[in-house]
Amino acid sequence: MTTTTTTDVDLDATIAELIDVGRTAVDRGLVLASGGNLSARVGADRFVVTGAGTWLDRLTPEHFALMGLDGEHLGGAEKPSSEWKLHQRSYQVRSDVNAVVHVHPQAAVLLDALGHQVRLFTLDHAYYVKSVGRTDFHPNGSDALADSAAEQAKEHDCIIMGHHGCSALGESIEMAFRRALNLEEAATATFRALQLGDTTTTFPAAAFDALHHA
Repeated sequence: MTTTTTTDVDLDATIAELIDVGRTAVDRGLVLASGGNLSARVGADRFVVTGAGTWLDRLTPEHFALMGLDGEHLGGAEKPSSEWKLHQRSYQVRSDVNAVVHVHPQAAVLLDALGHQVRLFTLDHAYYVKSVGRTDFHPNGSDALADSAAEQAKEHDCIIMGHHGCSALGESIEMAFRRALNLEEAATATFRALQLGDTTTTFPAAAFDALHHA
């Protein structure tokens, strides 16, 4: 998988990378059917996002809409994902973010619904996820969802949306997807720890501080 980090990128290469991520996300059980959506910046004020009703494991280049950060539809798929505002608002508040992976991971959403925080256990969890934000439930495609997620994105790269899904942000498509994968792995590990009666274990605090303040 290649990495896309520049502000002016090859559109075809960016879409090809998102197609690869979509297929892998479904293979890993992060999303089912036509759930979830993916996006990436393709310029300082433009991004591509999957179209409405698309299945992430069946994407083709024709399934992507080109959008401006001002909300203007610039080309590609006739109708962008109903969640395009979720991606737009995240880019608006985070100039360092070049990709957003929005999926519906079962363990993370379940833990949040039950009132449990996702705990970080491993070095990868601590490095890639770092911290987890959350929002209450808001209807999909709504301004309330997009705005509340963007507010959380100011401080977190991984945001769980109550009874819905999560968004993972990154400076590249690869990094955003790494974070999505590690968030769900951390949620699964948290669930197993709870089954064993453990409610406190996390990655060592001193090691966490050293990792992020080196």
